[in-house]
Amino acid sequence: MKGVSKIAVVIIIIAILVGALAVYFFMAPAPKEEVVTIRVAAPAGYHAESIKAALEFWEQEYPNIKVELSTFGYHDLYEKIVLSMREAKAVYDVIQIDDPWMPEFGEAGWLANLDELAKQYGFEIDYDDFVDTALWVGRHPYKTGPQLALPVCGNVELTAYRRDLFEKYGIPHPPKTWSEVLAAAKIISENEPGVYGTVMRGMRGNPIVSNFLPVLWAFGGRIIDDEGNAVVNSPEAVEALKMWLELAKYAPPGIESFSSDEVKAYLYSGKAAIATEVWPGWVGKLDDPSVSQVVGKVEVCVPPGEKTSPAPMIGVWLLGIPYNSEHKKEALQFILFLTSKRIQKLKALYTGYPPTRKSVYEDETVVKKYRWYPVQLEALMASRPRPRIAQWAKVESILGLYLSKALIGEMTPEEALNAANKEIAEVLKG
Repeated sequence: MKGVSKIAVVIIIIAILVGALAVYFFMAPAPKEEVVTIRVAAPAGYHAESIKAALEFWEQEYPNIKVELSTFGYHDLYEKIVLSMREAKAVYDVIQIDDPWMPEFGEAGWLANLDELAKQYGFEIDYDDFVDTALWVGRHPYKTGPQLALPVCGNVELTAYRRDLFEKYGIPHPPKTWSEVLAAAKIISENEPGVYGTVMRGMRGNPIVSNFLPVLWAFGGRIIDDEGNAVVNSPEAVEALKMWLELAKYAPPGIESFSSDEVKAYLYSGKAAIATEVWPGWVGKLDDPSVSQVVGKVEVCVPPGEKTSPAPMIGVWLLGIPYNSEHKKEALQFILFLTSKRIQKLKALYTGYPPTRKSVYEDETVVKKYRWYPVQLEALMASRPRPRIAQWAKVESILGLYLSKALIGEMTPEEALNAANKEIAEVLKG
């Protein structure tokens, strides 16, 4: 570098360094965003399949939030998520919850407040489009408390009947009262060879209780009153049970052991005129010729009223975030995604998963595929929940036992409900 001053050399070196740094910063790959994995616990079967169907879209939109899905049978799911929420650190970040579990989880303080999380992370929850009755069971206290879970599955009881047989015998339809159901069952049973007037779930426990509740409520009966007292032996409840037992007289032999599979078998084969209780997951198969022998002949309606308005039992599933989750922001994003109008519509169209948003039930494309959706929405909006008590599992077991005793003739309706009421009162005392 002859003839070049020391100052010039320094300037050249600095220029080279600056250029090298510029190349590094502009050409080097940007640092990758942190990948977060959230763990989701859900029921096996069509609940899990609906989540898997949505994951394809989730992975495209949120590549940095991975979802690890674990699925379990009903009782195992309950045990797994309860154990997780009792730990200092959650095993799961999103849990799917059957609505009767909500009072227990709410009282224990196991679930994060979704409104507070949304405010903290700058998200909005579109409540206006959800079916109100579905939202209410995700609050604790029921209907009035904070939103601890969002409804993802719009399960609700429906009633199905053979429209062709109603029309054949000049029976008005859909039936508006349980008295009309009974009259129709009698006519069809006596005049249509090989067809039973009704088919019902009579298995002890949840099946028989769920089948009985819409009749109980339609007669103005209750299990527990507003003050927390057992009242399942009221005159209204006794009258309701007598009606239910009359309906059972027109059902196939062995009803005392019937659960979902038997009801579906009689309904799909056309051997039952009226299924007093069906669920959204079953209804779609009625128009599937590979399963049903009565394609286009069966209609679905809101379970009837009697002395009061119709009151089908709601059975929604919800999504919540354990209070001890370490990934609450990502968990909330996932819940909002799964319960969004767009994803609920996709899940309905591709998997038949019942939505919880009114707009999806009213969507022309969806209704074209599922003709009973307007009725399903009507049933959801008229629905009632099981008593919002943490002891519901015990109460249901007791009531199911004594309803079963009445069904097989071991006890009179009065004896059965008096015995049930006495034991339920003891449970409620704690």
